[in-house]
Order: sequence, then structure tokens, then C-alpha cells
Amino acid sequence: MKAKKILYITQEIVPYVADSDMSLTGRQLPQEIQSAGREIRTFMPRWGIINERRNQLHEVIRLSGLNIAIDETDHPLIIKVASIQAARMQVYFIDNDEYFLKRKMMCDADGNEYADNEERAVFYARGVLETVKKLRWTPDVIHCHGWISSVIPFFIKTAYADDAPFMDAKVVFSAYGNSPQRTPADNLAASLEFRNAKASLLADKGISLTDPDVLSKLAIAYSDGYVEASEGVPSGIRAEADKQGIPQLILPGLENIAEKYGDFYEKVCE
Repeated sequence: MKAKKILYITQEIVPYVADSDMSLTGRQLPQEIQSAGREIRTFMPRWGIINERRNQLHEVIRLSGLNIAIDETDHPLIIKVASIQAARMQVYFIDNDEYFLKRKMMCDADGNEYADNEERAVFYARGVLETVKKLRWTPDVIHCHGWISSVIPFFIKTAYADDAPFMDAKVVFSAYGNSPQRTPADNLAASLEFRNAKASLLADKGISLTDPDVLSKLAIAYSDGYVEASEGVPSGIRAEADKQGIPQLILPGLENIAEKYGDFYEKVCE
């Protein structure tokens, strides 16, 4: 077994948010992979819709306190943690008042996509990766789920490529049918700039900064494996995976989930 340690960086997990293809996968997949003998760590955003008291979230002071600069503005990073007792699974939450407090996930109460979703994805990516470094934990596979995690493969292969926890890790990206569909914000290029992560690299991969699917395509372009995890994923997303020639797992569902994903992780690690 090459894929012994799996880092899950997801967008939704039951019971913290409502049932969906992603939130059910976010709960069941890490739990069953752990039960099958692999070691896991799990991250998700501390969305404003999460009830902290009911779910017993508490801040981890030793991991919090870092300021993350995005487009020349500092944003404080807050790390919280909670446990799903029935699954024997701990979840780390990435939090920031500006990006998550009193805010929903991709869209506001009127169904409009937030104008700073790209910035939120960048903050989430860097927040997770900086926290994993502090944990001194080295994953074999990093499995990203949903648009909020889509910048992570890009950063792992560029800005964080020489950081010990990520040097040899393989990256898998799971796309779902609820990715952003508006033209990205004008400051996307500036938001992505960090260390040797340069927005100009997108053009080298044939990805346009004005493409509504830019986040998913960016994720796939820097991933080692692609999972199409629900219906409704735009056809251009799978086409990007075809273009990159990376292993694919299409609509695996929840049945025998540990076996299907475990085999896929091993394939990606070959």
C-alpha cells in the first residue's frame, strides 16, 4: 500500500451542512478509508451557516494567528476543530471573519454568487496548507473536493512544491455539479500570486482567467487524478482531465466507497 496517509480538503461534510452528494461523500469517504486502515486528516471551511455551539467547534490557538496576504491585504487565519464521535473523525475548520462569518457557501441568500469566491478559495487553500505544515504531517495523497479547494493543486505544485509535507504527495481533485458559473473576479490573477505560483502559468496550460470554469480547470491541470463525483459537472471539466491524461474515476457513488477510492489512490500513486 503506497497511499497510507490521505489528506481530505473538502467543501462540505454532514452534519455541519445539509445533505448533498459532496457533504455525504465528505462524511462517508474519510470515515471508511480510515476504517480500512489508512490514516486521515480532514479540513473544511467554517461556513457562516455552521452552528458552532451545536457542533462543538473550538479554536485551536496554537494553529491560529497567521496573517495571509492576498492581493496586498492581510487576512487573519483562525483554525477551529470538532469531532464526529460516531465516525471517530476529527475535522479542522478554516475560518476568517471577512470570508466566512455570517456568509453562506457559494451563493448569498438571494442565490447570487459571492464576488470574492476566488479570493475565498485562495485563502482556504493557503490556510489549509500552512496548517498542515504546522501539524508536521506528511500525506501520500491529497484529495480536494469542490470549487473551494480548487486552488490547492496549483499551490502544491508551485508555491509549496519544496515544502516537506507536499514534495512527494499526489493530488486528486473531485468535481461536483455545483461549481461557480460566473465570470471570475478581475483580481483573480493578483490573488493567485504567491511565491512561485504565478497567474501567467495558467496561460501555459491553456486556461483563461475569464473562463467560468477556471477554478476547476486550474485544479485538474495541476492534479494527478480526477474524480467526477456527481451529475451535472460541465463537460469542459472532464475534457480538461482528458487533455491532461490523468487517471479518472467517474461517478463512483457511495457503495463500496473505501474499495473504489482506495484502489484509485493506489493507481494515482503508481
